[in-house]
Amino acid sequence: MQMDQLVLLPLWYAVFLLSLTCHEAAHALAAWRGGDPSAYLGGQLTLNPGPHVRREPFGTILVPLLSFVLTGWIMGWASAPYDPDWAARHPRRAAAMAAAGPLANLLLAALAFGALAAGLKFGWWQPALSEFYELDRLVEPADGPAGFAGAVGRLLSILLSLNLLLFLFNLVPLPPLDGAAVAGGLFEPARTLGDMLRASPFGGIVGVLLAWYAINWLFEPVFRVVMGWLFEG
Repeated sequence: MQMDQLVLLPLWYAVFLLSLTCHEAAHALAAWRGGDPSAYLGGQLTLNPGPHVRREPFGTILVPLLSFVLTGWIMGWASAPYDPDWAARHPRRAAAMAAAGPLANLLLAALAFGALAAGLKFGWWQPALSEFYELDRLVEPADGPAGFAGAVGRLLSILLSLNLLLFLFNLVPLPPLDGAAVAGGLFEPARTLGDMLRASPFGGIVGVLLAWYAINWLFEPVFRVVMGWLFEG
């Protein structure tokens, strides 16, 4: 990894923590409103990243830092507790709880998109001049050196790119991802398949690997459509 990429690690990690915290807090809020106070009582209904980090230090600290050093991307996970008996009794409420996390990421991506679009419209930024999209530098200052405008553009670029990825990845309908619970809450066959995979000792690992394979071909076309809306819309 080049030194200029490593300098961006604090910015990537700050956006990652914000995104993950909003994701898990949305799960906790939806569950609480649906009648399951487990995450609320566990301290997960908060935008303070501390409780989420303490619950999953491996997925919120070690894995994100290693993934950035090895790939230039940050990936990781957290979790919010829920009552499986409540989920079994109320599959549609459980589906809403599962969908709330990815929808929080979609909202963050939409906010970043709106801010970038406004900046482009008012001439604060211009599209970054590159044959390929750099996911952490979608725009650059229209005039003069980078400075504050460049830093804000970088932050919004990461916020949009990372949350679009988290939204798509988490909706892949395979355990242990949220998409499996969403599909299982709406369709009985999907619920049965999800239960079978979860019962397997390697079901979770297989699900994540298959989802990672799927996101490799899913993310790029979706991302290019979004960039078309941003720069040409």
